[in-house]
Amino acid sequence: MEMKRINSGKLRAAGYDERARILRIELDDGRAIEYSGVGVAIWQRLSSSASAWSYYRDNIEEEFTGRRATVGTEKKVNPLDDLFKD
Repeated sequence: MEMKRINSGKLRAAGYDERARILRIELDDGRAIEYSGVGVAIWQRLSSSASAWSYYRDNIEEEFTGRRATVGTEKKVNPLDDLFKD
């Protein structure tokens, strides 16, 4: 999932998986929260909001159930790694 950097309140980044309808929020304290069942319209409003923190608190945090996720666990695979293995 591609994350968009957001500097609003405690928000630091947000990303959305349209196919799975999962919204991922990363906060300034290092926590990451994933919300399932989020429609694309909510993602679009959050990502374009002038006050993303307020939008998040009023329309996402209170309306959807989130679950904790780990930050930075996605490992990027380099296709050349297999060529240079020992």
